[in-house]
Amino acid sequence: MERTPLIETKHLKKHFNVASGKLHAVDDVSLKIYPGQTLGVVGESGCGKSTLGRTILRLIEATGGEMLYNGENILKYNRHQMRDMRSKMQIIFQDPYSSINPSMTVEQIIAEYMIVNKKFNGDKSAIWKRTAELMDMVGLARRLATAYPHELDGGRRQRIGVARALSLDPKFIVCDEPVSALDVSIQAQILNLLMDLQDEFDLTYMFITHDLSVVKHISDDIAVMYLGQCVEKAPAKELFENPKHPYTNALLSAIPIPDISMRNKEIQVIKGEVTSPVNPKPGCRFMPRCPYACEKCASAFSELHDFGNEHFCSCIRCKDDEI
Repeated sequence: MERTPLIETKHLKKHFNVASGKLHAVDDVSLKIYPGQTLGVVGESGCGKSTLGRTILRLIEATGGEMLYNGENILKYNRHQMRDMRSKMQIIFQDPYSSINPSMTVEQIIAEYMIVNKKFNGDKSAIWKRTAELMDMVGLARRLATAYPHELDGGRRQRIGVARALSLDPKFIVCDEPVSALDVSIQAQILNLLMDLQDEFDLTYMFITHDLSVVKHISDDIAVMYLGQCVEKAPAKELFENPKHPYTNALLSAIPIPDISMRNKEIQVIKGEVTSPVNPKPGCRFMPRCPYACEKCASAFSELHDFGNEHFCSCIRCKDDEI
């Protein structure tokens, strides 16, 4: 029996109007995320990862394509339908300080979503009780309930963001680089917290990051993005053991390995100029920087080709076994 994805995008697009034309932030992205699993989305800064996450949640409106939640295209939902949908889909932002109101206490920040969405029929005592439970759940001491964000360190602030996202009992959470602004020791704590919560509540994550070491630790599947397009997608283990796309290979070669025998390992430096995302030309957008580029790479962008084992890659030369 074929599994039904909780989240599915079909040819999703988000273009922004700029002075020189249209900026293709997300361009024809098709992905599936199954219940209880984590899809890691990786790529350089500016490749469209965060825009993809926000477009899926309809925090910004898509230019085209479909966004299916349990098989229903939510891009067709009106404002009232989306209000109900908000409780099922949440986001944890990158910067734990700028994403929370500095004039509110910890308990007010966590309770805000429940008050706005009239959870528990607006029963304030039930909301404050749930707020205390959420603080326990994410490892925040109850004595911090009346503290303000500026009194806390980055790790505790991010725990507030996690508790706030969980307050409406969502099924799907976009984790938009939730640990990139934190110290390494705190990163591990937040990652372990997210994984424990996923196991406990059967949560589904889209985990956005530029750190491949982090995404390997937490993800079931990984999608690699380059200039708004998904260029490779595979189960995490398969992608690390058998990368296909030249861009993916370059990213993986840059991961530091704590092994003295690997100190002379050659890192694939990505040379050349980054193609402009404004009015991009047809063809592979990685072509100007690719060591394997040829004439046919300039003709048209290749759709994701199935290499088996749920491994998909858009490289034309990989498809033709020329790399």
